Amino acid sequence: MALLGWLGTLPAPLLYAVLALAACVENLVPPLPADTVIALGAFAAARGPGSAPGVWLATMVGNVGGALMMYGVGRRVGTAWLVRRAPRLFPPSTAERVREAFTRHGLWALAASRFLPAVRALVPPVAGAMGVPLAPAALAMAAASGVWYALVCALAFRAGGNAEALLTALAAQRRWLAVAAALFVGVWLWRRRRARSHG
Repeated sequence: MALLGWLGTLPAPLLYAVLALAACVENLVPPLPADTVIALGAFAAARGPGSAPGVWLATMVGNVGGALMMYGVGRRVGTAWLVRRAPRLFPPSTAERVREAFTRHGLWALAASRFLPAVRALVPPVAGAMGVPLAPAALAMAAASGVWYALVCALAFRAGGNAEALLTALAAQRRWLAVAAALFVGVWLWRRRRARSHG
């Protein structure tokens, strides 16, 4: 695996910088397989001079920094502009679902949405475009990213010597978290509607 071999040659500070960059760019170019890069980087760090806290902090700084940049873009241009100018990245139907979730369920929906692959990259710019206050939005996105990257680091540092097994476990973890986030949002919606009907 060429990427793993290259990551394994990097000194810890440069490895952390690469991981931060990958985590940042994921927000700007959603198709980028940043989780794979970060998982392999954490795997390399575990077998070299790096540490789990270093990997986690680097990915957090990069990911939250990229998310806040996209939040700023959304705040500046608005949802209609995003949908009109980048329909492949911001399909109207998906952007509208994210908008409705924010409107109805606030920051819980924002945090949970970061675990859903289909809408993950849409969350920061749509939150900005909708005028979600910066501090709560940043806190919700940081909390979601913190949980996700802590799990990725834990997998990588416990993977033994098998990188393929790590990537398989990462894919399974991604699926389970997406299901859990979708269930959380579904239960939240059901409870809110039930409360309204009884209120």
